[in-house]
Amino acid sequence: MTAALPNVVVLDTTAAFWASMGAALLADFGATVVRLDGPGARDHDGGRPTDTPYHDELANRNKLSLALARETPQGRALLERLVAAADVFVTDLDRAALERERLDYATLSTLKPALVYARGSGFGPDGPDRDLPGLDELAAARTGMMPILPQPAQPPVYGGGGQMYSAVMLAFGVMTALWHREETGEGQAVDVSLLAGNMYGASLDLQAFLAIGGERFLHPVSRLDAGNPMSGTLYPTQDGRWVTLTMPDTDRWWPGLAAITGLAADDARFDSHEKRCETNRLALIDALERAFATQPAAHWRTVIAERNLSADVIEDYGYVANDPQALRNRFVLDVQRGGDSAKTLGFPLFMSETPARMDRTAPYRGQHSARVLSDVLGCSEDEIEALTAVGVVS
Repeated sequence: MTAALPNVVVLDTTAAFWASMGAALLADFGATVVRLDGPGARDHDGGRPTDTPYHDELANRNKLSLALARETPQGRALLERLVAAADVFVTDLDRAALERERLDYATLSTLKPALVYARGSGFGPDGPDRDLPGLDELAAARTGMMPILPQPAQPPVYGGGGQMYSAVMLAFGVMTALWHREETGEGQAVDVSLLAGNMYGASLDLQAFLAIGGERFLHPVSRLDAGNPMSGTLYPTQDGRWVTLTMPDTDRWWPGLAAITGLAADDARFDSHEKRCETNRLALIDALERAFATQPAAHWRTVIAERNLSADVIEDYGYVANDPQALRNRFVLDVQRGGDSAKTLGFPLFMSETPARMDRTAPYRGQHSARVLSDVLGCSEDEIEALTAVGVVS
């Protein structure tokens, strides 16, 4: 099987996890993604990386590393050659650093007008806050989601998921710009921000608030105040775990739910949607609460599966790490690194003919310097040795 992006060359100067992850998604599908690392000692021992941060294993997999002293005249010349040879430049440096290092879009697009220039920012390319730090928690704090996640009277909760929406949007923005370039020959600048990513992470509630308004979208709702006891409602089990129900159409699901919880399907208190969700809502919550508390989570998982009900047990990370469904679909992978076996997140996207591949674990600094100079720029061995000798690359 072939790769989806075999001829796309990406230069990666990202530092934040989410922006690096956006570039990694391109590498997963075959793009040649070159990390432009700074010079320095190779952080490895006998070819084996040492103390590689766990997040780097995900954010920098399938990439090549070129250690380049780009602040030197020779390093800058090599950088400009790389830009001219590349299709995409990805960065999350702040605007001041980009201008200082002459890595801004206005400068690099003169080297290659067809360049797709993608920047990950904190708060977008325009506006009074465009230069605020690009930190996910700061962006999440503005989007309205944090105050409604906890139960009432509890402090706001930072979910941390907004940066992953931003990572996917970064890859999506690059691919959209590449398609436009394919049609027109034009390059362009793409900006993907943590603010927008977090807003889209909250899109269901935020869109409802924008369309309808109202106080109910602004405050957390107690699980015991749910409008529908059978949808979006959590119930504790005997062993202190939780079951979540997602049954908005209660007429459809009530017979099965009643059967597993020991309630009578024809109980006069609950024999219509109106009674279950309005007239006797609190009584149904109480009955379900008492029922789920009689058995451990494993029991509920079994009977829910037997009746194919729209419900599940809320699990921790230990479950998903070994979930046969996740393993079968390559959402979790077993990888080898330095002779050791480990698990890592796999690929969230399935493609039948050009699937994502795990070709390389995260590189150590400068691991592929010679390969990049040879394959991307066509440098000879003598030229590479000369550049290495003076410390331009390492």
